[in-house]
Amino acid sequence: MRLDDKVAVVTGAGTGMGRAIAELFARHGAKVVVNYSSSRDAAVEVVAAIQAEGGAAVAVGADVSKEAEAMALMDATEREYGRIDYLINNAGWSTRIPHAQLGDLTDEIWDHTLNVNLRGVFYCVRAATPFLKLQQGSSIVNISSVASITGQGSSIVYAASKAGVVTMTKSLARALAPGIRVNVVLPGFVRTRFAGWTKESFDATEKITPLRQLASVEDVAEATLFFAAVAKSTTGESLVVDGGMATLGPSL
Repeated sequence: MRLDDKVAVVTGAGTGMGRAIAELFARHGAKVVVNYSSSRDAAVEVVAAIQAEGGAAVAVGADVSKEAEAMALMDATEREYGRIDYLINNAGWSTRIPHAQLGDLTDEIWDHTLNVNLRGVFYCVRAATPFLKLQQGSSIVNISSVASITGQGSSIVYAASKAGVVTMTKSLARALAPGIRVNVVLPGFVRTRFAGWTKESFDATEKITPLRQLASVEDVAEATLFFAAVAKSTTGESLVVDGGMATLGPSL
């Protein structure tokens, strides 16, 4: 499958799953906008890696939790490449707070988590929609989390924000049909630096995961590409990528 002449905007693409998604789309021929908020050096590195393999990419800084910056991101994409075919809402933020410690969930943490994880998705969708409507086969893929269905994860507000992404995906799928498809990927515990999980935590979870392996960033990228460019009759749908843990539970 080739995505030549297609353009993908990937938010939070400097590291982890975002990087894997950006690189996979580029390998299939898409021109990629590598968005970052604070990880500029990492984003520049991703662009260099894509270009070294003959792909086209550009790094664009924008804090998607701010509507003006989300709009500027889409405008910059249009100026650079003349179109937007795929929007991948991957940017996210969390800090680890044990769920029983209700008093530690400050207003600041609530606001920042919801602003990035939930408002940021909506702001980017609203800003990209006028451009996506111009391209046949355009689509949006949101990256949520299995925390949205298990209620687990790095904090209560993180799980709540990701559940909001799943619900909003369904609302957007209805609102933007038939021209733009909207789907959501729910990764499980993936070995990235997100939220500061330790190697020991990853190893322990992997041992009780039904498939005896955690999903990789590449697995999440493949699921994202499938929804974006392959599943042309699918919208409003969710796909869990976690080695079977959320559906089957731990295997002891």
